[in-house]
Amino acid sequence: MGFLIFLVVIVATVAVIVINSYNDLVAFRNRYKNAYSQIDIQLQRRYDLIPNLVETAKGYMKHERETLEAVINARNSAISVSSRAARNPGDPEVMQQLGNAEAALTGALSRLMIISESYPELKADQTMTRVMEELSSTENRVEESSSSF
Repeated sequence: MGFLIFLVVIVATVAVIVINSYNDLVAFRNRYKNAYSQIDIQLQRRYDLIPNLVETAKGYMKHERETLEAVINARNSAISVSSRAARNPGDPEVMQQLGNAEAALTGALSRLMIISESYPELKADQTMTRVMEELSSTENRVEESSSSF
């Protein structure tokens, strides 16, 4: 009889440990998905700002069509990968692709900013200034959200 009670206590203890571990894993997964969704919101905001930036620059940078197209192509690629990452934020391959797409977009935006320096009228344009400030603010939010990952 004592052995049976001992066995029931052991089985009950193991069951409680397994249930608690499972609940902790579910909570971690939910926290991870929530953290990614916060990053995704900021990335979508960034993607939405880029067409405004390109449209404003287009009026001044008529001879820089290749750079503007590179920014739009990088944005479209990042949007495509981001939507796949949002569906499955735990997939390391998709997250790597997202990192690469974001790096390409950042590089294209940097080239655009460098080229825009040679257009004083563009630098003085209020719309361009506002969009650049919003883009910078959004990128800071992405960085903050990433640090909570």
